Amino acid sequence: MTPIRRALLSVSDKTGLIDLAKSLATRGVELVSTGGSAAAMRDAGLDVRDVSDLTGFPEMMDGRVKTLHTAVHGGLLALRDDAMHRAAMETHGILEIDLLVVNLYPFEATIAQDADYATCIENIDIGGPAMIRAAAKNHGFVTTVVDVEDYTALLDELDTHGGATSYAFRQKMALTAYARTGAYDAAVSAWMADALEEPAPRRRVFAGTRAQTLRYGENPHQAATFYTDGSDRPGVATAEQLQGKELSYNNINDTDAAFELVSEFLPQDGPACAIIKHANPCGVARGETLKEAYGRAFDCDRTSAFGGIIALNMTLDAETAEAISEIFTEVVIAPGAHQDARDIFAKKKNLRLLVTPGLANPGAAALSVRQVTGGYLVQDKDNGQITMDDLKVVTDKAPTEAQMEDMLFAWKVAKHVKSNAIVYVKDGATVGVGAGQMSRVDSTRIAARKAQDMAEVLGLPTPLTQGSVVASDAFFPFSDGLLTAAEAGATAVIQPGGSMRDDEVIEAANKAGLAMVFTGMRHFRH
Repeated sequence: MTPIRRALLSVSDKTGLIDLAKSLATRGVELVSTGGSAAAMRDAGLDVRDVSDLTGFPEMMDGRVKTLHTAVHGGLLALRDDAMHRAAMETHGILEIDLLVVNLYPFEATIAQDADYATCIENIDIGGPAMIRAAAKNHGFVTTVVDVEDYTALLDELDTHGGATSYAFRQKMALTAYARTGAYDAAVSAWMADALEEPAPRRRVFAGTRAQTLRYGENPHQAATFYTDGSDRPGVATAEQLQGKELSYNNINDTDAAFELVSEFLPQDGPACAIIKHANPCGVARGETLKEAYGRAFDCDRTSAFGGIIALNMTLDAETAEAISEIFTEVVIAPGAHQDARDIFAKKKNLRLLVTPGLANPGAAALSVRQVTGGYLVQDKDNGQITMDDLKVVTDKAPTEAQMEDMLFAWKVAKHVKSNAIVYVKDGATVGVGAGQMSRVDSTRIAARKAQDMAEVLGLPTPLTQGSVVASDAFFPFSDGLLTAAEAGATAVIQPGGSMRDDEVIEAANKAGLAMVFTGMRHFRH
């Protein structure tokens, strides 16, 4: 146990500072502080000693230099049970600092506001991280607190141990402290890489803040935790959960996939719905109403939709909520939900309802990170988008305007389907999705077979792939996949092009009477 007799408090975020300082003072702890923190505590009637009293030097250079001094770091780093350290402290008048409470200059908040370069540089904290690292290193004797949410835990610890902290508590706080400085440095280095337009810095650091300890990972024998990166981009990480059980690892993964997909469809272009199962879409559609969009998406693959994730591009209404409630659904995510829709879902206790402040921007720049054994693969997020003007007609037969609309719809969906990806679309709704096959022909056949199965369920005389368009996330290397799609009833094709056998594929399309366009862009999703 180490009693807390003297504390140095220096915080940018002053949330809870006064209450903490008062609680420490009532326990007989001497308070030492800097600048604004000291002023705030004095205004609250507390007796505070300036850090300059310890160092013998005033704060200078606009506050850049105040704690970078032997008196401060000696007080944090001295080993209390080392005779030589004790002698050095006595010789140089260094006082022990038993508790350090520091949070850092708001660098992350500054860059989030798109501040100019000089402002960002000025908000890089130097003294704070130096003190945190020093105190955390000496956790055998010093307690380090860097998060406001740990103030209560600190006071509880002091109450439990009569004004002292245990070694286990100091260890835990040291871990948190080093993670904080690591995350802070990661934010600075990532910002500088962007500012200097350096796409591949020699060292790349990623950091996150624990949002949730999950029950387990993909499988019950795997431990898992959800970390957020501080981004304010609408999505599963920033959504508000209004009801339902705690999200699982798979829920979070699939909900992210669903919301990213539905965000491709702007509300001004009409209601849209995406249903996801195991990170792949099993139905995506537009409609005159949100309920109709959901129903059309559901009719693409009713079997797979059971227990799926539903994402909507508009505020959830009561009619849509009623329709969704008819089957078992794990998660619904939307940019808002009317109260009557919430009341309907409230009867489904296990259904998770998440609302976001808006849709994600599918064209925004971001990084995608994937771990492999021994390292990380880092790439730009696939934010590629095309318009009608980007399409190149390569067949004798040109697509109709309606076919072009459906092809662009199918292309947006294919971007979010695991490769090899094949997506059949008719009248603004998917009617067959083939995902994640080793052969593009197999994906084409699976998607067509699913459409046949749904035709039987819906009582239709022919599958909805008859008269559809088809999208392929990558080029057709041979004509066999294209002809398989034609046999399923596809009349128009959208694909990247770029194969050595493009001429052969185009010739096959012409013979089959297909219209085909090239995008010049691929959307592999492994």
